[in-house]
Amino acid sequence: MRPARLLLALAPAAFVAAFALYPVGVVLVRGLGGDGLGGEGSGLDLAGTLAVLTEPRTLRAMWTTVYLSLAGTAVSLLLGLPAAWALYRLRWPGARTLRSVLSVPFVLPTIVVAAAFTALLGSSGPMGWLGWDQSPAAIVAALAFYNVSVVLRVVGTAWAGIDPRREAAAATLGASNWQVLRNVTLPALLPAIRSAAAVTFLFCATSYGVVLVLGGSRIATIETEIALQLTLFLDLRAAAVLAIVQLVFVGAVIALTGAGRTVGLSAAATGGRRARAAQTPAILAATLPAVALFAVPAIALVERSLRTADGHSLANFAGLLAQPERAALAVPVGQAILNSLAAGAVAAALAVGLGLLVVTLLAHQSRGARALDGIVALPLGVSAVVIGIGVLLAYSATALGGSWWLVPAVQTLVALPLAVRAMAPAARAVSPRARAAAASLGAGPWRVWRHVDWPALRAPAGVAAAFAFAVSLGEFGATSFVARPDAPTLTTAIYRLLGRPGIESVGQAFAASVVLAVMVAAVMMVSERAASARALEREWGGRA
Repeated sequence: MRPARLLLALAPAAFVAAFALYPVGVVLVRGLGGDGLGGEGSGLDLAGTLAVLTEPRTLRAMWTTVYLSLAGTAVSLLLGLPAAWALYRLRWPGARTLRSVLSVPFVLPTIVVAAAFTALLGSSGPMGWLGWDQSPAAIVAALAFYNVSVVLRVVGTAWAGIDPRREAAAATLGASNWQVLRNVTLPALLPAIRSAAAVTFLFCATSYGVVLVLGGSRIATIETEIALQLTLFLDLRAAAVLAIVQLVFVGAVIALTGAGRTVGLSAAATGGRRARAAQTPAILAATLPAVALFAVPAIALVERSLRTADGHSLANFAGLLAQPERAALAVPVGQAILNSLAAGAVAAALAVGLGLLVVTLLAHQSRGARALDGIVALPLGVSAVVIGIGVLLAYSATALGGSWWLVPAVQTLVALPLAVRAMAPAARAVSPRARAAAASLGAGPWRVWRHVDWPALRAPAGVAAAFAFAVSLGEFGATSFVARPDAPTLTTAIYRLLGRPGIESVGQAFAASVVLAVMVAAVMMVSERAASARALEREWGGRA
């Protein structure tokens, strides 16, 4: 890597090292050394490590992680594949709008999803009679809720790109619809289906807020067990061992499936053939289950946010601006909203700025740039809980200890890989000859980038900023550890209110969840609409 490019790589690499690699290293060294939360590690304690690995509690958490992830992936594919056919392979009035609506769960905060299913399946919810409260079934349903959109994006985009002439040729030769699907369509879709399954499995395995809220004290995965060991038992060794288990587990899945390269943030595809009237029943059958999975919990959440002891009103929303009881929150929820907006804006700016450096290097396709891309993606494979407690341990005795800036810092770690994925295709598409031509005319590196690369990156950078902002608003795992009690974010405020007894606190938690969901959904849908409009403009501009 050239010296100039090496300087560009230093900023994102140093950021990830400072707020992810170093804090995780602190947790591992102290934990595996056996000295716990209060001191420095004194050497590797193999006996203690093996004892943690063989504990029934640890084995149970590992098995629970696997079977919940498999079940969540299976349900997501079962609902997502038919919907992908109807929404991406066919064109019909309202398909683009429905694609945008069903893509919202992709960035909905897990704490909001958990609140929605609590409202639906809790003892006072409309489906409480099922008895699914704090059960594996509730967790699987919630995992599928926000992972169906992953299947739609990955498989749907691939489905829209299949050449319809291949299927038409097979039908002309006498193949039935089933034979065309089995022998032509499915083989072309298998790579996308495998990728979607791998990404969904990883998202399910690393889910924290959903399992924490819906599992309660009955169900623990690796992620929630790490938090319990740290916060309830103060056992840093067990948390460190579980963090290593998760790293190995996630790394193995990524290595075997290449899942880290499949999460795309591109606009919804605009292709597909026009649907026939006779296909209307099939379209309804394919899309209604996915729509119901999204709509029913959302409606239950809104209803619970309006429910008070005296009936239904906006009192819970008005209470978000009032000074709460000290035992519930130190500040009004309205202040937590402002805190989240400020932290999200800073995190989005950092993610896009650092991401631009990464994709600029990736565009030159150097070996060092690929290594940097891997470093930037590392936080996605590490427990957010471990990162949060690691940041506390690493910086508690420094000027950053207790600082508000730690919140956007840890949120940037989650948003940065997504920003890179959103901008990398556009960066790679820039012609090297255009850069060479500008350089030959006397333009320096900065002017070459500003006049050649930036015009291609401007629109993807806007999409990346929107996604980074939405994801930062909903980050809960690491934020729950670094956010100060007197400066909570909206996600930490919701979690604290959900844990308080009383209809008023719970009602405000649901009201705050609605506010957060609307904020994230608005950012998501505006970004999706803008991206789709640009895709249509490019398509019709090319035809003209």
